[in-house]
Amino acid sequence: MLHQRRAIRIRGQVQGVGFRPFIYRLAIQRGLSGWVRNDGAGVDIEIQGDAATLDDFLDALRDLPPLARIDSLQASELPALALEPAFTIAASSSDSVSADITPDTAICRHCLAELFDPQDRRYRYPFISCTDCGPRYTITAALPYDRPNTSMAGFPLCPGCAQEYRDPGDRRFHAQPNACPVCGPRLTLRDAQGVALAAADVVTAALEGLQTGAILAIKGLGGFHLVCDAQNPAAVERLRQCKQRDAKPFAVMAANVASLTPWVEGDPEEWRLLESPQRPIVLLRRRLDSPRPPGERPGVREDRLPGIAPGLAHLGVLLPYTPLHYLLFHEAAGRPDGTAWLEQPQPLLLVMTSANPGGEPLVIDDDEAVRRLTGIADGFVTHDRAILARCDDSVIAGGTFIRRARGYTPQSIQLPSAGPSVLALGGYLKNTICLTRDDRAYLAPHIGTLDNAQTCLALEEAVHHLQQILRIAPERIACDRHPDFPSSRLAAAIANERSLPCIAVQHHHAHIAAVMAEHGLREPVLGLALDGVGLGADGGIWGGELLRVDGADFIRLGHLRPLPLPGGDRAACEPWRLAAAALHLLGRDAELTNRFGSKSALIRQMLEQRLNTPETSSAGRLFDAAAGLLGVREICAYEGQAAMELEALAHRHGPTAALVDGFRLSDAGVLDLLPTLAWLADGVEPAAGAAVFHATLAAGLSAWLAWAGERSGIRQVAFGGGCFLNQLLSSQLQMRLKATGWRVFTARLAPPNDGGLSLGQAWAAMQD
Repeated sequence: MLHQRRAIRIRGQVQGVGFRPFIYRLAIQRGLSGWVRNDGAGVDIEIQGDAATLDDFLDALRDLPPLARIDSLQASELPALALEPAFTIAASSSDSVSADITPDTAICRHCLAELFDPQDRRYRYPFISCTDCGPRYTITAALPYDRPNTSMAGFPLCPGCAQEYRDPGDRRFHAQPNACPVCGPRLTLRDAQGVALAAADVVTAALEGLQTGAILAIKGLGGFHLVCDAQNPAAVERLRQCKQRDAKPFAVMAANVASLTPWVEGDPEEWRLLESPQRPIVLLRRRLDSPRPPGERPGVREDRLPGIAPGLAHLGVLLPYTPLHYLLFHEAAGRPDGTAWLEQPQPLLLVMTSANPGGEPLVIDDDEAVRRLTGIADGFVTHDRAILARCDDSVIAGGTFIRRARGYTPQSIQLPSAGPSVLALGGYLKNTICLTRDDRAYLAPHIGTLDNAQTCLALEEAVHHLQQILRIAPERIACDRHPDFPSSRLAAAIANERSLPCIAVQHHHAHIAAVMAEHGLREPVLGLALDGVGLGADGGIWGGELLRVDGADFIRLGHLRPLPLPGGDRAACEPWRLAAAALHLLGRDAELTNRFGSKSALIRQMLEQRLNTPETSSAGRLFDAAAGLLGVREICAYEGQAAMELEALAHRHGPTAALVDGFRLSDAGVLDLLPTLAWLADGVEPAAGAAVFHATLAAGLSAWLAWAGERSGIRQVAFGGGCFLNQLLSSQLQMRLKATGWRVFTARLAPPNDGGLSLGQAWAAMQD
């Protein structure tokens, strides 16, 4: 029979996911010869056999391993070899690196079965994993993804693990994190001062501490969590006080979906997302009829988790994703054999919040944890496998990223076309960085707000790590137009050091460009950018903008009516100041004293004389004004609190009609919601006012886009900016637009908030 030989080059998520043993098995089953190997760009195959069998081999590539993804496959003919041994897995090549890095994933069902099987040698071993699950990005120092390039390099395989590693038929064949109790990492329990304790079983001791009100710092995949019993109000309140987190919501971990259904409600897609290998935190609607103590009358409707998400309609929930997480729930369940218990509701609920005191970066090192978490944690559960890259939990609401991190980064995003490599350094809030190669964009995990030295250092570390692990030397640097952001200063320094162009991209242009990049939009679009603040092209404070965006260029078509900001930046944290500004514009200054007391005198003077009172077109400040007028929130404990509470009230009220004359639209493209604010100031019940505000804003934005569409001839719009995390506003506006034939594009692969700015900066700079 005439043999053919083919060279096959595969690119995508094909390293560290069991792809080579998958190829090996397909080839051996079909009697084909040749080899497969990792290289810096993906996987290379040379394979030989008759034409029909080779075609069948290619067809079989559709049924991939769970974590694998093929982005491109190129096959070419080679001269057949006269004599060749059986198919083999060849040593990796590292001549060049352009392969995707595999994100960390949750423990798989096969490893779970072994974890809870008393006869298995990895029974209750907290570092069990295989080619289908476990740590990847956070333990990788360089590509190719082989054990010497990971933090597992210091754990030589025992004979049993080595045999699994070498056996192509084993699930752990070439699984780089492979380990067992004999040769792998181990847990350590430490007291509040970091002193190692002698514990017969670390998991048992940890659970006992949690059940008696302790706060523990527990080391995970990409960093430490601060953990306490979510149903212990005293422990939750103490965690808030120690972490100086007065009201910002905490996430809650439960053993399974069945354990969450008494507390939250979700649709099938949201439950699927919770159970996915990525295991993000998902924001779900809270149930008003949460579990009650025995004997309580059914009519009582009270928040049974009062300290978790005060005043909010949604609760951030997640499921276990590491073996250690599962072991805590297993211990609480009484250590049953097998996995059947995971199908039943479990009572244990744990607060899982990032261990980053005072807004600093996520803690990843054991000694660092003891140093930075002193006074917060009552104890530490650590281990000796190093975390090489910080990676916080991802957070998703309504299918939209609030934070893109563990499970998703640095998975590449396909761009509409190839271009020069760009390093984009993001903005000030919710900072991320982005690095491009050809037609791929790689977003590093969420870094945070650049308001302290530690986070700025973490930004520099992330820039170095991403370039090192991808081996990309950028040709251009991109940043926000604001020159005083730490990210902008770092961008300028890098560009100067390497003699590269530094391209400043306007904030709201970047918001829209990010959505265009992920959707592959090359034609001009209308961009609706709604957020808190961004430096405008005219030097003003923008935040409610209607743009026409065409690649590297944009035109401002309109904006929201500006509101005064008495006190400048301070007004962004104190909604009552925005309420006072709205009353001033309405000519109702006489009401200020009755509403806000003696503190309003200075504000009135500032407004009348325009002292330290810049103006802003910000949509975020419009929400603040509405919340202040309704008495929902005078002072915010965290960014966006007033708007989130306003949305929660609107959800509880239910659908309502927009005000008939709630907005005005000028010929110059200025959308004015002052009539709605006047109505809210007349003593409306807060929930009803919140619902009407959302409905009227959606109606006004829809009319605004209709106005711009008529003038521009464009009938497609991209939504960008943090205000589009408001599910109620986004859904109402989309419903209105789609009903009139608009194509609406929203952020899905990157957050619409400032966490997506670096992607937009990179895409705009590629075309500059």
